[in-house]
Amino acid sequence: MKKAHTSTWILLLAASLMSGCIERSSVPLDKYLTRLGRSLDRPITMNIDRLPPLPRSRDLQLEQPSQSIGLLDLLALGGCEISITIGNLNSSLGKLASDSQRLLLELEFLSLAPACIDSLNPATDAELIATLQAAMSEKRRMLPARIWNATLGGPEFRAFWSRPRRLGNYPANTGGQMITSLARLAQLSSDWLGGNYQAGSDELERLLGDIRLGDGGALLTSLDLQRAAFAATTPAIQQRLEEAPICIGKTPSPEGKIVDNVVRKYFIGEVQPWSVQVARRRGEIMPPVLALELNLRNTMPAAYQAWSHERDELLETAADAPREHAGHLAALLESCGLRPGADSS
Repeated sequence: MKKAHTSTWILLLAASLMSGCIERSSVPLDKYLTRLGRSLDRPITMNIDRLPPLPRSRDLQLEQPSQSIGLLDLLALGGCEISITIGNLNSSLGKLASDSQRLLLELEFLSLAPACIDSLNPATDAELIATLQAAMSEKRRMLPARIWNATLGGPEFRAFWSRPRRLGNYPANTGGQMITSLARLAQLSSDWLGGNYQAGSDELERLLGDIRLGDGGALLTSLDLQRAAFAATTPAIQQRLEEAPICIGKTPSPEGKIVDNVVRKYFIGEVQPWSVQVARRRGEIMPPVLALELNLRNTMPAAYQAWSHERDELLETAADAPREHAGHLAALLESCGLRPGADSS
């Protein structure tokens, strides 16, 4: 009978891993589930309830009205430096520019417009002044949406959140430059919304380039795997507790010692250190992401709000999963007079 049980859980585990569609490489969860299932002689089936991908690009992009200042008005600006910016905004290249480049042009307009208005004669240029002031007011109103389209709604963050095919030895060898760039972008968005339109104009493209190569998707995949793996062990542990204790009279049995050894070697020795590394990376990535989202919360499309809500639920449940799993193991090993990490001798 035990041989039949063993064959069953091996097949179930193999099927569940294949359905995950992620090559997890050196992530230690699979090995731990295999050893724990074998020691309990119970099937452990990990079903990854994966967080949906980001919504479609068109559902994250906010529509922007087409604005232009007429040619006669442009010529009337004479020596104002802003005339070059207006020309770029009105050009076909300007209208087809990427969202990040369009944002930079809008920021340049808002930065240069006050000086140009001050240089005009209210007596003779009243209409032109009114045109510029109206344009400034509208561009300020639309600035949050411009920032959204260029950042959280843009291709760089889509790449940032994309799930990798391989986790490799993640999160080892992740650097700090991307974190610095995330934090800087969150600060710049705050500066721009606060009226400092000259801040970081020469940094934006570099920051977005760093973020494009970031590991947000790898982080979510790791947390999703952690959540699914520990959730999969709960039925097996509960079944074992309900059917028969692995030890009697708080004396470690051969079976209890095997389970205890699996917990020590694979959970405490391998899985927990990996979980700590993932938690540390989460603590680096999420604060600047949340700061940027907070700056743009009133502009955030409904599709992104729904996705980020699911993401945050994943972050919360995955963070609690190791502690909850340790509690289940403690209940299992109590009948042997053991607790995870205690001396089995």
